[in-house]
Amino acid sequence: MSTTEANSGILKTKHHFEILDGLRGIAALGVVVFHFMEMAYLDYSKNFIAHGFLAVDFFFCLSGFVIGYAYDDRIGKMGIKEFFMSRLIRLHPLVIFGALLGLLAFLFDPFGGQPEAYSAGKIFLIFLCSILLIPFPVITERSFNLFGLNAPSWSLFWEYVANVIYAFVLCRINRRYLVLLTIISAIALCFVSYRAGGSLLGGWGKDNFWDGCARVSYSFLAGLLIFRFNLIIKNKLGFAGTSVLLALALLMPFTKWNWITEPVVVLFYFPLIIALGAGANLSKGFKRLCSFSGKISYPLYMTHYVVIWMFLNYYNTNKPGTGQLTVIIITGTFLLVCFAYLVMVVYDIPVRKYLTAKRKIK
Repeated sequence: MSTTEANSGILKTKHHFEILDGLRGIAALGVVVFHFMEMAYLDYSKNFIAHGFLAVDFFFCLSGFVIGYAYDDRIGKMGIKEFFMSRLIRLHPLVIFGALLGLLAFLFDPFGGQPEAYSAGKIFLIFLCSILLIPFPVITERSFNLFGLNAPSWSLFWEYVANVIYAFVLCRINRRYLVLLTIISAIALCFVSYRAGGSLLGGWGKDNFWDGCARVSYSFLAGLLIFRFNLIIKNKLGFAGTSVLLALALLMPFTKWNWITEPVVVLFYFPLIIALGAGANLSKGFKRLCSFSGKISYPLYMTHYVVIWMFLNYYNTNKPGTGQLTVIIITGTFLLVCFAYLVMVVYDIPVRKYLTAKRKIK
């Protein structure tokens, strides 16, 4: 069966899935709050949003759905080169900006840090690898993150890998083989969870690098399957209802049953939310919120971690109490959203418009 034949029903209209945009923003906020909390509470059972990291798996699943929806019926006409150019223009300006922010914070963190432990040449190499998305886990005090200057870039690395495989393989294979690959990826994901002691937290560092491969493989393929099989569930949950469903997964307690709950959420629950979000009706009152939420999600995700590193150094030095910590996290999250909006308006949108215009001229 061709991908053109698969584009039936609601998918054929090529309308915008505004609720999915809104959910992307909710997931990005979840990641930000989770990162604040994990710096203060090393024991995840004391973290009220202990599964905020699963938002990345939601991102991967959403990406598979969106990529299939946006490119399955036209990648053959536009060509692989144009596809890659589209993805680079969409994603890479913020990769570079996030790395630059990370470099400045690494060198001038007012609350600590150890830049003097690294030579100028090594710091330049770390920065170069960051903007080129080449994993280089060498910063010891940052737990050997794949990208020490901007930790969230690890998921962008795997996003690019998924995009490359999509362009050369996935866009061409029929649904039966796609199902087979998804089943194999599901088995790999369960194995990763078992090997890691019951958690899917890995993928970001030197010692858990390949966990990221398992996480993106299953979720991206699952999102693509939702599109190819038109598994959209018509419902009346709206943005509010689907947001609650997503929040429940991120707020799920961290327990001894993680080896069951985390794979279940990633294997079944997140694809269900994507299917529900794509089929839900959006009320007029939530249109602007969903639009803003979707637009701000990627800039927020790619710029927030520079503050997280500084917060960690501040926390280790000052040990703020619960009340002060609550104020810091709420205020910090709000300011990060404001900063992400500023970055989007002043940098990301203009740069992408410029690059798109240059591309059309050529």
